Amino acid sequence: YLLTEARKSAEETGPENSDSNKRKRDDGEPKEAGENKKWNKKERKRGQNKPQNRPVFKDARYSHLCHSLMDGAGGEPCSLANCRYVHDLDAFLAAKGEELGIECYVFTTKGYCPRGVSCRFSKAHMDEQGRNIKREDYDENANKTTFNGISAELQVRLRKHDYDFRRSKDVIKRAEELREKNQQQETNDKPPEKAEDAPAELQGKEEQPKENSPAEKNQPAIKETPTGCAIDDSPAGRDADSKPSVDFREKLVLSPLTTVGNLPFRRICKELGADITCGEMACALPLVKGLGQEWALTKRHQSEDVFGVQLCGNNPNTISQAAQLIEETAKVDYIDLNIGCPIDLIYQQGGGSALMRRTKILELTVRSCSALSERLPFTVKMRTGIYADKSVAHELLPLVEEWGAAAVTLHGRSREQRYTKHANWTYIEECAAKAKQMPVIGNGDILSYEDYVDRRALAPHVSSVMIGRGALIKPWIFKEIKEKKAWSPSSSQRFELLRKFSNYGLEHWGSDTKGVETTRRFLLEWQSFLYRYIPEELQEAPPQKINARPQKYRGRDEMETLMASGNAADWVKLSESLLGRVPEGFSFVPKHKANSF
Repeated sequence: YLLTEARKSAEETGPENSDSNKRKRDDGEPKEAGENKKWNKKERKRGQNKPQNRPVFKDARYSHLCHSLMDGAGGEPCSLANCRYVHDLDAFLAAKGEELGIECYVFTTKGYCPRGVSCRFSKAHMDEQGRNIKREDYDENANKTTFNGISAELQVRLRKHDYDFRRSKDVIKRAEELREKNQQQETNDKPPEKAEDAPAELQGKEEQPKENSPAEKNQPAIKETPTGCAIDDSPAGRDADSKPSVDFREKLVLSPLTTVGNLPFRRICKELGADITCGEMACALPLVKGLGQEWALTKRHQSEDVFGVQLCGNNPNTISQAAQLIEETAKVDYIDLNIGCPIDLIYQQGGGSALMRRTKILELTVRSCSALSERLPFTVKMRTGIYADKSVAHELLPLVEEWGAAAVTLHGRSREQRYTKHANWTYIEECAAKAKQMPVIGNGDILSYEDYVDRRALAPHVSSVMIGRGALIKPWIFKEIKEKKAWSPSSSQRFELLRKFSNYGLEHWGSDTKGVETTRRFLLEWQSFLYRYIPEELQEAPPQKINARPQKYRGRDEMETLMASGNAADWVKLSESLLGRVPEGFSFVPKHKANSF
């Protein structure tokens, strides 16, 4: 019936409307019913990580208060003639919005709130004259609690191409020479061609043996096999004299997580038992260019006693320059290279998991970055391969160790699988057994203490375990593993974790309007994973599995039921109980929408 009606309507339109119909299709409108539509692969939009679908809170720069008025009226006037910030304090306070609480976490913990009158909790630290106050025990010279980031002086030097990268260029050059030497050695070690495989004009001719000189006859034959990083000249091996400054054995490692693995979240994981943390993946090129938003991914809290920065890139020169920058200007314990990122944009540019098939580029990168510093270990994080039916990690992992990597993390899935199916821990064990001295860290599908025990039994050669999504769903998984038992927090205890994250976010991103909305955004991103947790007592078949779709249940109280909701509107309600009402027109779509059940 639909096909018949479609044909009738097509006949009624006639040829005079064919051009207009064609224009409609060219403009992106759907074809008429009954016509075959060819789907363009580029038109298929997967995931939620699309700018048009994810509004980010942005306030105009001219709506910010001038720094001369941050502590209130009566201070030194602004010295800039063309200052674009607000200088009308009364108008700013009228448009600031309602107070969110009577206690400012930053002022309570530090004794002074640098956001001053722009703070959304400013009544907690304002005197009767409207001035921002400092508590008597406030120490201006106290040690900083957050490190790294980029200074204005370094940013200017990078933008003017005034930074000295001779060290990284030198190690790249030596790594290239070492690679060519190895290739030449492999060429010389190849067996000679058989007679039947040789060209016709050469068949029948016997090769005349080359006569050595008397001096050459007396010398023993020495076969050179250069190994290690670009400056490794030790005949006793890479680990003979010096040990890496970070011990990667028998540790619980928090995976570097894009967007959700921010500094407030890592603080919570450290308090709950994580041993080693790593910042979010930072691209090498923006770091070398001095972009502040990329350098913000390298920030570290003082509670992170073992902290690393993860780099991503497609060019060994750029990656080694970024590694040199991090080593010389940041406070880190190790540098990690991501060659397992499955994101299409990174992969199509030759970075992330694409480096697993670009072995020559990967060799230069690992050799050069490993040679930059003796005190700073260089590690690699990879997947099983690019395709699900063609694993290459067992071939790549021994090579990475030979090139000088201090440790390798192996996620038991391919790029093609992303986070679907199950992580292959049998294959992880096969790869870990090929490592000689280098620690191998296993990663994938750990959500409970039982999962941890099973995976360690499957892969006895694995030195440590890295946890990613399991920590997002259950940040107390580190506590469970160390105490060797399950822990089922109540809804009030889980809500206190959200409150702690909000307080840490206000301290990190600021307690003004922009900082509050930034904290809200990352809180909602985290809640898009947290809702998948099912309390131990309510599970049908404990322990919960990470790739099993969460069962529907009613909580033991209203808060527990609200936390189990998969509706983003309910997550917004949770955020409003901590950070006040959302701005007008606010909407939220999670960046990482889980499709891996």
